Amino acid sequence: MVQVVEAAVDVPLCLDSTNLRGIEAGLRAVTKAQPIINSTSAEEERLEKVPPLAKEYGARLIALTMGKSGIPVSADERVLIALERLIPRCLEIDLPISDLIIDPLVLTVSGCQEYCPELMEAVRTLKFAWDPPPGISVGLSNVSNAVPSANRSLINQVYLAMLMGAGLDMIIADPLDEDLRETIRIIEERDDGTPLGGLYLSISDRIGAMERPSVDDVDLDDPDQTAVWKTVQILMNDVIYADSYLQQ
Repeated sequence: MVQVVEAAVDVPLCLDSTNLRGIEAGLRAVTKAQPIINSTSAEEERLEKVPPLAKEYGARLIALTMGKSGIPVSADERVLIALERLIPRCLEIDLPISDLIIDPLVLTVSGCQEYCPELMEAVRTLKFAWDPPPGISVGLSNVSNAVPSANRSLINQVYLAMLMGAGLDMIIADPLDEDLRETIRIIEERDDGTPLGGLYLSISDRIGAMERPSVDDVDLDDPDQTAVWKTVQILMNDVIYADSYLQQ
């Protein structure tokens, strides 16, 4: 698989498997960009075996803020796992912190809505966890798991704008989602040339300034902006999520 994909692209490959022998075989086959291992958790067995593999093959390592008890829900708990377990393990084996990528774990807005703001705070705090800070990545589409398919892209886009404001570096996401790619471009290039683009920028900037997104930035006569604002409200846990939230 590594050989087939490297024949088509020059980008870093992310090797995702619970089979460490398979991961190692993939690392041996990489000939182009620095690969990424996805992932280790804070569980002792994974921490013992996976980081040395990244060190040996010069790979970057995604590390989940998750231990034996599962995914912690508060920002403080997630950051604590990074500071007390993940970063110290990398220091112990001389894996450069610049090769460490922390994944503070996205939970779905459907059923875990109250924890969506906690992830934003975890991302923001992790950017100050070390100097230089580790990279921060998330599985973005997890936020829209178990919601109607028609709403998934919008929820992903709005959450991404908020997380980018908080300091997010990387995502696992659908590369064929053109609207999502456009949201990334708008924020990275700071393109406020359209009303919707300006709204996404203001949402990202307010989160970056440790402010709450404001309805004052929204033209509620514009259906697209109204949909974005309603999505902000559920992700900030200000309005209770329902599958029909856009019609309310």
